[in-house]
Formats: sequence, structure tokens, C-alpha cells
Amino acid sequence: MEKRVTFNERWLPYLLVAPQMAITLVFFFWPSAQAMWQSMLIEDAFGGNSKFVWFENFKQLFQDPNYYASVQLTIVFSALVASIGLAVSLLLAVMADRVIRGASVYKTFLVWPYAVAPAVAGVLWGFLFNPSVGIVAWLLQRVGVDFNYVMNGDQALLLVVFAAIWTQVSYNFLFFLAGLQSIPKSLIEAAAIDGAGPARRFWDIVFPLLSPTGFFLLVVNVLYAFIGTFGTVSALTAGGPGRATEILVYKVYNDGFRGQDLGGSAAQSVILMIILILLTFVQFRFIERRVHY
Repeated sequence: MEKRVTFNERWLPYLLVAPQMAITLVFFFWPSAQAMWQSMLIEDAFGGNSKFVWFENFKQLFQDPNYYASVQLTIVFSALVASIGLAVSLLLAVMADRVIRGASVYKTFLVWPYAVAPAVAGVLWGFLFNPSVGIVAWLLQRVGVDFNYVMNGDQALLLVVFAAIWTQVSYNFLFFLAGLQSIPKSLIEAAAIDGAGPARRFWDIVFPLLSPTGFFLLVVNVLYAFIGTFGTVSALTAGGPGRATEILVYKVYNDGFRGQDLGGSAAQSVILMIILILLTFVQFRFIERRVHY
């Protein structure tokens, strides 16, 4: 029989929820409302004078070819970070779930990158692949690969993708490993007795049971790729070379704080917020149907 929780005082549930509601109002709804209001203003660089212009900032934004290029770049970047990051994390989790010698050390090294801030990760990868003093860039040159992300936009984008994946892979690994360890071993042993090979056992038993964890991580990784990679891009390439790595979240900062276009930057942040809400809705509306709980 299911035991139901009851509250003797009618105000107690509201009191328990109040701290979280206050945090949500102060750190989400209030800044969002401010951004929506500022997106309809034109302000000078010092914020002294402002003019209400309705949707003029959005009109100018939709006429800017650089903005459409940034949208396309962000879609490609997010798809690469989410897909490759989840695939690599799942592979590492499957390897760690096996009984191997030194498994605890292996798991510890995989968890460590999560303690590194995105900006620090950008600095580390930039130092390793620096065309002048980077050890990895030097090794690539020795084998005939001219790697110079400062001048080559495609190489810069590839480097930012790998740096972003490296930062997030530990988070994904922990959840995948926990999901794998929660699967009853009896199911896998029964399939093995029936003659199913390792690949068949994984796709028919492990992967469907792991789909709730995978769906959760898909949502988290898409959101991370859109907004959580700002520190990595800022520290590693600063959107360059030639806007080759200027994803939407960095363009908001670049136009607002460097270009001093506060109204246009606020309009970009509003559109970015709408995109993230729509992406999350689509994932829950369509992709979750394939999840087996």
C-alpha cells in the first residue's frame, strides 16, 4: 500500500517551495523580463539615454547575414558536441562498467575533467595546440599536419568542439555509469545463456533500459552546447578567426559588451532563450516517445 505524505499545516508546502520559487524569480524570470524590455530599446554606450523602438532591434537582427551565419554555426557546433560527447561518454562508461584491473583509477581520471571550468579548459587546449609553443601542435607538424587554429577557421571550430566535449564528458560518464550499474545483471546473463552476443545484448537490453538516462543527457548536452560553452570559446578563440567560432551565446556578449549594441544584444538573448525553450519542447514532445521507462 502506498503511503501518502500529508501536511498538517496548509502553509507548510508553500513555505518549503518558497526558497526555490524565490531563486527562480530572481535569477530567471526577472533577468528574462529585463532582457525582453531592453531588446525594445536603443541605448547609448553609457546607458544614459534610451529610446523605445518596439521591434526595430529584431528587424535589424533578421537582416544581418552574420546572425544567420552564427545560427548555422551554432546548430552544427551543438550537434557535434552533443552527439560525439554522448557517444564517447557511453563507450567509456561501458568499458568502466566491466570488471577490469585498476577500474577505480580509470574512473577517477575520467571524472577529473568535470572539475575544470570551461574557461580553464579553453586555456589548456589553446596552450597544447598553440602553433608556436604547443606540444600537440609541434607533434602534428612533425607528422606533416599543419595545424594552426589561429589562422584556420575549420581547425579552430574543431578544436573548440573537442575542448567542449572534453569538459562535458565526465558529467555524461557519471550518469551513464550509474545507469549501467542499475540494470539487473540477471537480464544480461539470461540473454547470454540464450545465445545473444555482446552487441546483441547491448542493443536489445542495455540500450533500451539506458534510454531515460540518455534522453536526460541529450537535453542537458544540447543546452550546454548552446550556452555552457561560452567560457571555452571566449578563452580559446574569442569567436575567431573571422567569426569561424562565433556561436550565438558568444555573439550576444561580443555585440553587447564589445560592440556596445545593448538593444541588439538583448534581442539576440531573447531569441536564444526562445530557441532553447523550443528545442527542449521538441525533445520532450517527440524524442521522449522512444524512451522506455
